[in-house]
Formats: sequence, C-alpha cells, structure tokens
Amino acid sequence: MLRYLKSAVFALVATAAALAALTAMPATAQDKQPIKIGFGMAETGPLGPNGKSALLAMEIWVEETNAKGGLLGRPVQLVHYDDQSNPSTVPGIYTKLLDVDKVDVIVGGYGTNMLAPAMPIVMQRKKAFLGLYGLGVNSDFKYDRYFAMIPSGPEPKTSFTKGFFDTAMAQNPKPTTVAIVAADAEFSKNASDGARENAKRAGLKIVYDKSYPPSTTDFAPIVRAIQATNPDLVVICSYPLDSVGMVLAANEAKLNPKMIGGAMVGLQSTVFKTKLGPALNGYMNYDFWLPAKSLMFKGTSEFMQKYQDRAAKAGVDPLGYYMAPFSYSYLDVLGQAITATKSVDDAKLADYLRKTTFKTIVGDVAFGKGGEWAKSRVFQAQFRGIKGNGIDQFKNPDTLAIITPAEYKSGNVIYPFEKARQ
Repeated sequence: MLRYLKSAVFALVATAAALAALTAMPATAQDKQPIKIGFGMAETGPLGPNGKSALLAMEIWVEETNAKGGLLGRPVQLVHYDDQSNPSTVPGIYTKLLDVDKVDVIVGGYGTNMLAPAMPIVMQRKKAFLGLYGLGVNSDFKYDRYFAMIPSGPEPKTSFTKGFFDTAMAQNPKPTTVAIVAADAEFSKNASDGARENAKRAGLKIVYDKSYPPSTTDFAPIVRAIQATNPDLVVICSYPLDSVGMVLAANEAKLNPKMIGGAMVGLQSTVFKTKLGPALNGYMNYDFWLPAKSLMFKGTSEFMQKYQDRAAKAGVDPLGYYMAPFSYSYLDVLGQAITATKSVDDAKLADYLRKTTFKTIVGDVAFGKGGEWAKSRVFQAQFRGIKGNGIDQFKNPDTLAIITPAEYKSGNVIYPFEKARQ
C-alpha cells in the first residue's frame, strides 16, 4: 500500500512539474489552435471537375505547410463547403464561415460567377479576399482588399481575347468581320464586353453579337445563325458544358471561319480534351499554364508530379494543368503574407498583398490597380495535331502551342482554321 502511495505521489509531482514547464513555454508554442482558411468551392455541378482539381492542389499546399510547422507556429486547416456551381449558395456559405465556423481568413472559390456573389459580404466584413480565376470581379465593386489570382492584368475584360485579335490582325489579308457569342452569365458577359472592345480597336465589323441562357443544351441553332453571317472570326465566351456543346455543334455544321475560340472555359480540362479529341484542332483559346519550358519555375515540376501522382486516386483531372498550379499558388501567396505580417489581421494582410511581389510556382505575382495582376499573362494557345481521344497526347506541349504573348511563344499559328483541321 505504501509503495502504491509513493508511486501516486511521484506521479502527481511529475505531472505538476510538467504543467509548470508548459505554463512557462512561450504562448506561440502553447497555442495550437489551427489557422482556419474558409471558402466555398464547386465540388459538384458544371464547375465541379475544375473545383475538385483545385481542392487537391490546395490540400497539397496545406500538407506541405503543416509538415514545415504550419503558419505562425499553428497548423493550417481548410474549412470549405460545396457551392454546387450555383451562385445563389455563395452568400450563405460565406456567412456561415464567418459567423459559425469563425474562420481566421477567407479566400474565394473558383470562377467569376462564384466570386461576385461573395463580394457584398466580404466588403461588409472588411475581409481581405483572394479570388481564384475571377474575371473583372472588382470592376464594379472597386474594393481595396480584393486580389485576383488570375493573370488577366490591369485590363481584365479585354485580356482574355486580346491575343486572339492580335494574332488574327497580323495575318494577310486581314480579317474584316467577327461574330461574338456568349452565355448570359457574369464571366461570359465580362469576356464578351472585352471582345467587343478588342474588335472595335481592330476596326472589325461585328456581324453577330448575341447571348444565350446558361441552361442552353442545343447549340445547333446558334451555330447556324452564326454561319449565316459568314464571319471571318468567331469569338465564343462560354462555360464548360457550353464550350463542349459549341465545339460539337460547330463541328457538325462544318462551321469554317478563319479563326475560332477566344474565351471558352472548359477546353483547358483533360476530361473535355479527351472527349472532344480531334474536334478541337484549330481552336484558339485562352489558357493560364501549360507544360512549356518557359513556365517551369522553381518548384513547378515537383508540384505537378506530386499532383499527378495523387490525381487518379482522388478522381480529379489527371493532368491538372489548368487549375492545380494557380490553386496551390493562391494559398501560397496568402501563406507568405501571413508569415511576413505575423498576423491574420485583414488590414495588415491586404496592405502586404498590395505592395509585395510573390515568388510562386506560376512565376512572380504582383497585384496592381483593383487587385488585378500588375501585368497580364493570359495565353492564347492553339490545338493542333490531335488524333483520337487518348490522354497521353495532351502531355505533349505541341498539341496546344502557345501563340501569344511572344515571350512564352511555343509555336506559330496555323491560319486559317481549315489548315489545322487537315
């Protein structure tokens, strides 16, 4: 019995000593509450394939960050909800993140249509807000704590199709007419506004300019209407399922302008590339990252390998060229800001984001007017030489050659469109 009491006393003394040592430790070491990063993300619906690809990249960043000790001595935790590719869900998600989950910081989900509905709440709460792939989201809001993780630059609306028009107008003879078609949605409206401005600057006559409801599934009537105007150029501003529908309808109708494409979301995703296969040949379209030598920055190759090794098991885009590098990088930018300011205070973060150039796996990132990138780096790339529907061919940079901007160019445009179809 005495032996038992001695052991119990020894245990109590040891416990007291441990507690005293813990109390004496610095507060930062004691505080292991995670830094919570909250956001909505499309995990289902038309934007779901891209959203899930983004999530895997973000999870990789969190794992790497936590393996290095987290941020400010605290682990990082993602708190996210499926916005179902539905803008109406977004305000409720961000209200819950801030009021119920009490997240430390928020970031935007994927795409213009999902970012714009969050802005009123973000502004009301005076939160710093990094948005992923939002086109011209802040053009009307003019919020000084918004930052766009998209390389559209200081003129976001025109940036998506500028390279398309520049390339077309460099041909001889020059095209003279253009058709513009867009979904009646936030992104497509912004992109088509930019296309009109680019067409005007180029002195082109717009012979067709209409929008269609986002619920549209039959694109044959639209294609026939465009075909009736016989335009030299066709600019399409569309979301993923629309883009697929337009390509299939145009292929069926043998639509044959001198150039076609421009601002088609979805054609960057592997699932749609393999579905459409040779029907893509000749299309010129925007992109943000491709596996060209000029885009391999410090850490890019290693990250892409890690992503691709895990993509199949995660059931996401197996190549990840479109979403993965930027999704990783926008959390990396936020993490760098938190580390530098030693804070999750929104005012401090916004100030640091505003004045700093960040080194990332997609290159240098610096924010300028309206929170847009200080310099545009939107590519126009052209599909060519695609045979069948196999995935491996899309690992070859030659199947999607960067045409503009010049400093990243990896191939010359095949013009007119019909030559790339042969």
